[in-house]
Amino acid sequence: MKQENYPMVAKTLHGFEEICAQELRQLGASKVEIGVRSVRFEGDLGFMYKANLNLRTAIKIVKPIAQFTLKNQDDLSRKMDEIDWSKYFDVDQSFAIDTTLNSEIFTHSLFVSQKAKDAIVDQFRKKTGRRPDVDLQFPDLRLNMHIQQNQCTVSLDSSGKSLHQRGYRTATNIAPINEVLAAGILLLSGWKGQTPFLDPMCGSGTFLVEAAMIACNIPANINRKEFAFEKWADFDEVLWEKIIEVSLKRTREYPFKLVGYDKAPSAVRKAMDNIANAHLSEFVEVRQANFFTSEKEVTGPLHLVFNPPYGERLDIEMESFYKSIGDTLKKGYPQTDAWMITSNLEALKHVGLRPTAKIKLFNSHLESRLVHYPMYSGSKRTKFQIHEGQSTDL
Repeated sequence: MKQENYPMVAKTLHGFEEICAQELRQLGASKVEIGVRSVRFEGDLGFMYKANLNLRTAIKIVKPIAQFTLKNQDDLSRKMDEIDWSKYFDVDQSFAIDTTLNSEIFTHSLFVSQKAKDAIVDQFRKKTGRRPDVDLQFPDLRLNMHIQQNQCTVSLDSSGKSLHQRGYRTATNIAPINEVLAAGILLLSGWKGQTPFLDPMCGSGTFLVEAAMIACNIPANINRKEFAFEKWADFDEVLWEKIIEVSLKRTREYPFKLVGYDKAPSAVRKAMDNIANAHLSEFVEVRQANFFTSEKEVTGPLHLVFNPPYGERLDIEMESFYKSIGDTLKKGYPQTDAWMITSNLEALKHVGLRPTAKIKLFNSHLESRLVHYPMYSGSKRTKFQIHEGQSTDL
């Protein structure tokens, strides 16, 4: 039986809207529309499973079930009571509500969640004489409420925990990079797995794992233990298994090597553990090494992506550190596409190279820049051109 398409929303990070939309189109979504930190699209039940499994730059996939206008706070209770909640879960199941808002009617997301929760519980109590439990950690149904001024959208959260929690990272260092942020940076850098790859300050190995999964076309969330939709009343286990099987058939070989360096033996061990958890040890090599005393080890093009210290939590003399990054790239890394993200915009000025792209992103709460330094062979100078549409502001 043919399933019907319905609207969904992929939530993403600032600056990733366009690449998330590209991912959705490549997967086969219809009616793709870019929003603010979100992409709207349509697909059927199987596509919802496929999006959760495969999207690299999505934080959540939600399915809107109601949209309404609010005139005051009491409107929220009335509108929530108009939804037949027995269609989505029963009194013996638990639920939780996450709220995001930008509104003058409401100022506290917890207040909205509480008011919506009371309306749902009251509806069940009136109908059955009993009430469902709220479970903030492991609910059977997670609801997502978004209030923009006086417009409220109520959605079912099909993902559960944020999709950046891929399931492979059990060991982290100081300030590890979010997996979705890492994947988005790699896609913005043009990484497709067609050259050798190096992360010269690899920390717990997130760039290496995400780069390997892109290179081999491995589904981003294949290592996750669970998704929220697996607890839904309409969960189709046979269809879900089929989606996994078809997605895994699309993997491909990566003929080069992904390499990571870190000065700290503890970081090397953690990175190797995470790479093993992701079942990618055959593609990735990690070793203890100092980038500043290194030289490029491969002939031909090299793709280099890294997340250097920002000085937020590590006590480093930032100006000389960032100058050493530029000196090392100039001296030892010809024919290299070098990309790095940093929130230390002052230290960035000391690299001594002029970036050809400078893209505004956020690493957690820190406003950052993803910069690109193409290093050419021999005496060929870096081209001083800025990518069209990219900000040149530090």
